[in-house]
Amino acid sequence: MKAVYRTDRGRIRQNNEDSVGTFLNRDGHRLAIVADGMGGHRAGDVASNMTLTYLQEMWEKSEGIQTADQAEAWLRTHILQVNKLLFEHANNNLECDGMGTTIEAVIATQLFSTLAHIGDSRCYILNDTGFQQLTEDHTLVNELVRTGQISKEDAEHHPRKNVILRALGTEPDVKIDIKTIMFEEGDFLLLCSDGLSNKVNEAFMTTILQNEDSLEQKALTLINMANENGGEDNITLIILEFDDDIERG
Repeated sequence: MKAVYRTDRGRIRQNNEDSVGTFLNRDGHRLAIVADGMGGHRAGDVASNMTLTYLQEMWEKSEGIQTADQAEAWLRTHILQVNKLLFEHANNNLECDGMGTTIEAVIATQLFSTLAHIGDSRCYILNDTGFQQLTEDHTLVNELVRTGQISKEDAEHHPRKNVILRALGTEPDVKIDIKTIMFEEGDFLLLCSDGLSNKVNEAFMTTILQNEDSLEQKALTLINMANENGGEDNITLIILEFDDDIERG
């Protein structure tokens, strides 16, 4: 498994409220996380960083996750624990009132990959059947599209496009979308914040993932394109490429 991640403040924002990382557990399995924080007074970066730090700590201690059911249970248990930590922190610290974060978290093994999703960050897969979005945005606009009230084209420029219906840390409990997929030789997973997906179309993402550049160059090209197209938000991504090398360290 090869992996690269990058984050960029973008051209407009004063701070970067995204957090990102990939971590190996005691069995050499990888956990990849993108968290896009929200909230005033820099509270968004508190929420995303607390999420990343807690899950990293728990993952690096973990072992014995061999099945999809075990991976799904691990993600559900620990993301719900993060939700509780964030909600309590926001209630106990006035400057963090209302803070929250999206989360894309993927446990990637040589046999399967399990994805947990809350919010409007996204996970895509590129495989022999093409390029596909694996997640459903938890946003007001996507709900309007899903129920047929507006078109996908209308959604691109809707004035309430940034309204999120589900986030980590904003309520005492949260529903997590979890699924397991086959992730095979030659496949790519792309996890990203909406700072990328709002600025770079799927056709361009596909072209970049399919070219002969290194993973590092692919990531940089995607970041640069999001900035060239406005860069109004923080831009964060992880690219995972499946190969047969068993990674240790």
